[in-house]
Formats: sequence, structure tokens, C-alpha cells
Amino acid sequence: MGGGQQQLQQLSQELQAIDEEIESLESEVSDLNTEKDEIDEAVEAIETLETGSTVQVPLGGDAYLRAEVQDIDEIVVSLGANYAAEQEQSTAIETLRRKQDALDEEIASVRGQIEELEEESDEIEEQAMQAQQQMQQQQMQQMQQMQGEGGDGDDE
Repeated sequence: MGGGQQQLQQLSQELQAIDEEIESLESEVSDLNTEKDEIDEAVEAIETLETGSTVQVPLGGDAYLRAEVQDIDEIVVSLGANYAAEQEQSTAIETLRRKQDALDEEIASVRGQIEELEEESDEIEEQAMQAQQQMQQQQMQQMQQMQGEGGDGDDE
């Protein structure tokens, strides 16, 4: 009986670890989707703003400053690894779209990991159910043996 309980406890711990990993990966997907949405907003702004437009520039700490766009064709775009480059409007949009494509690939990869973990979780749950059923069968057999032995002693 002790071995069965140990196996169930181990399977339960494995399930908990998988659930935590899935939760972490789902949070990562959410963050990546937020980043994609921010890129969409940036592209929309680049496409709709004109030289001379008034915009609110974030200063940090939830403070903003109104500013006038001097030249919409000069856009500074982050390239990653703490590098940025000034690009023309169309090039900046292309750069941002490539970032979105990379994010889409990363999201697909993370979702694939989630699916694999969910399949692994299902397999472990099945193993746990089988182990529990075996334990119950063993307990039933032991009870029947005890009743059988007790019954034979009463008849004599």
C-alpha cells in the first residue's frame, strides 16, 4: 500500500509542476500578445500621423508632454539588444511588421510547448487513475481475505 501512495504523491507533484509551467507559458503568451498590440498601435500611429500633428509623449511616471511632430518620415525604431535606428516611415513599418512576425513565431512555439505539457499532464492523470484503481482493488482483495478468514474461524 505504501508504494502506491508514494506513486500517487509523485504523480501529483509532477502534475502540479506541469500546471505551474503551463501557467507560466500562458503568461508569456499574454505578454507577447500585448507586445504585438503595442506594435499595431505604433504602426497605426505612423500611418495616420502627419508632420505638424500634436502628440502626447510619455515622460515616465504617468506624465505626458504635448509635442508637435516635426517630421513623420524620421522615426526611431528599436532594433533589439539596446540598439535603435532612425528609419523612414515605410522602412519603420516594415521593421515593426517583421517584429510582429517574429512574435507570431514565438507565440506558436510557446503554444506548442503548452500543448505538449497538456498531453503529458493527461498521461500522468491517466497513470494516477490506474494507480488509484489498483490500490482500491488491492484493498478490496485484502478486505475479502480478512472477511474470508474471519468467517472460517466462526464456523468451526
